[in-house]
Amino acid sequence: MLCGVTLVATGCGATAGTAVPNGDEVAAYLSAKFSDTLQKLSDSLGENDTRKSVQDTFARFDQKKINSTISAVQLGHPPARLSKNHSNQDSNEYLDDFHPANSPVEYLLLGPVYASLAPTHWVSMPYTAGDYNECYWAGAHDICKVLGAIDDSVTKSKGARSANSKPDGSIQLTADVTMTAFLDNSVITFPDSILEQIGPEMKTKSFSATLTLDAQGKLTDLTIAGTATGDGHEMEINEHYRLDGTPTENDLPKVPDPADVTVLPDRTAVDDFYARMGEIQDR
Repeated sequence: MLCGVTLVATGCGATAGTAVPNGDEVAAYLSAKFSDTLQKLSDSLGENDTRKSVQDTFARFDQKKINSTISAVQLGHPPARLSKNHSNQDSNEYLDDFHPANSPVEYLLLGPVYASLAPTHWVSMPYTAGDYNECYWAGAHDICKVLGAIDDSVTKSKGARSANSKPDGSIQLTADVTMTAFLDNSVITFPDSILEQIGPEMKTKSFSATLTLDAQGKLTDLTIAGTATGDGHEMEINEHYRLDGTPTENDLPKVPDPADVTVLPDRTAVDDFYARMGEIQDR
């Protein structure tokens, strides 16, 4: 178990009330605890546990904004997966990704903003993720990028700030996430027009991240937030992931009627589809 670390440490080889060494030794201690916990968390994401989650994303660069929510369900072994990515600025902009358990195809429900991409409400495409862990799934892909940024900040930049255990056995970790790690892990995918405006001054800034894991080591809550200024620009970030109860079959849609599905049979068709989607998103 990861011990509480503030001014003193208890357990895990330390005597109750023994002061933790200061300076670099504290940073090394926290970094080791973070790395161990993040590795266990990464391993758990490969186990495809049943879960239901919500991730809210808000990002602002000067006056340009992203504001969306991903509601995700993973149920059963092998899992059926549903990821609903909905804009909070335009109710007509959404994409629902559904992969029935063991299905050779996955389905994508197109919101009205994307209606020009196909003559039907749904498209299907070959399912190529195979046995990949959750980080290859739309419902967890973004949160894995946040964890990657935290890990890079802890291991490369001594970003770990605190690690505290609570009476219920849960653990709370806090860290500073560098702008470099945030961008390198594409926590939020910014267009080149914005990336080109992020200069050396803003790249020295960081965001604050807080992770909460339950007594079994399952991630239950994660936030990364903050405002960074520099080079005449301002970036505001607020991401919040949390578990959202226990999923059931009622949370999953039925397999779409074939008459309402446009089939994308191969990689060429899929690549063309996403290229056209990108043009809509860049407008």
